[in-house]
Amino acid sequence: MARFTLPRDLYFGPGAMKELAVLGKTRKRAMIVSGGSSMKKSGALDRLEKILKDAGLEVAHFEGVEPDPSVETVMKGAQAMRDFGPDVIVSIGGGSPIDAAKAMWVFYEHPEKSFDDIKDPFTMPVLRQKAIFVAIPSTSGTATEVTAFSVITDYSTKVKYPLADFEITPDIAVVDSELAETMPPKLTAHTGLDALTHAIEAYVAGWHSDFSDPLAVKAIQMIDDDLVASYNGDMAARGRMHIAQCLAGMAFSNALLGITHSIAHKIGAQFHLPHGLCNAICQPFVIQFNRKACESRYADIARALGLPGATEKQLVNVLVDKICALNDSLDIPATLEAAGVSREVFEANLDFIAQNAVLDPCTGSNPRTTTAEDIRKILLAAYDGTPAAINW
Repeated sequence: MARFTLPRDLYFGPGAMKELAVLGKTRKRAMIVSGGSSMKKSGALDRLEKILKDAGLEVAHFEGVEPDPSVETVMKGAQAMRDFGPDVIVSIGGGSPIDAAKAMWVFYEHPEKSFDDIKDPFTMPVLRQKAIFVAIPSTSGTATEVTAFSVITDYSTKVKYPLADFEITPDIAVVDSELAETMPPKLTAHTGLDALTHAIEAYVAGWHSDFSDPLAVKAIQMIDDDLVASYNGDMAARGRMHIAQCLAGMAFSNALLGITHSIAHKIGAQFHLPHGLCNAICQPFVIQFNRKACESRYADIARALGLPGATEKQLVNVLVDKICALNDSLDIPATLEAAGVSREVFEANLDFIAQNAVLDPCTGSNPRTTTAEDIRKILLAAYDGTPAAINW
């Protein structure tokens, strides 16, 4: 038996946020969780507060969630929730505040739990005893508004933990394309390539199914059509990318991911690089490694994109070339070295990253069985672009 889980309601399109007035029918107190100042500066935070207050809800705020949110921030937010007592949690912004709010929700409802109690996949307690959860993304990449995932960093161990459980899948997702219009080009590139990685990994992942496959393929096609234009400022393309990343999220939340994400979680924490950038650099090398186990699935993706090739091997080669060319068109460095990671720092952390990446929850759903030594070889290739170290 398998499972496919999505939010109960998804509102989408320009101005979709106003549909949250429906919360006034059943809810009394809303805690808004947000990140830095971007949502305030854009006016989105004020619009959200007005919608909720006009619907009759009492509103409180927890602001300032940092990029790569920490366990400490999660615990502070959970305490703020316990002090206020919301019956709906509404998080707005990029992946960081929404991920943090998901984890806060757990400790709001279960203050007896510790972070260690929930950091292993599918170990969450039952939620929705006190509150429901609403997610409103302002970036087009993480798709955390529709997923069972939350990535939290323990800075004491320098490890990013992807928390995973269907309990933290939001109840309501608001995919309002107007919020994505404020993204700068670099963020547009990084988040868009994160979404592409989600979709590609979901299509080849161990839990892929007839339910997740069409979502993954459609997301890949839309990203191929619209990411470069979105990066170059085309707002119609930006709106379509906001939908595409959500479709990718629906796919990977149910099919799961692979070692591109396992590696990205660990190198992002160690080298302080954006998550989408880490995915973009590593993905071509991971495809070359994984193809022994799922070449036909990668060839399916190439065919869906209309790429040429008489054999599956040729199709996958062309797919890798296309991904590398896309990265280049978005000013993504081809290697970790080009991204600014010094060889001294890389070598000092190489074994630590490989050992922790193989333990990442995403590794278990990778299509090819993977060891720490395999990941070490992939990292060596991704560092300077030399593939000889990997047994392709």
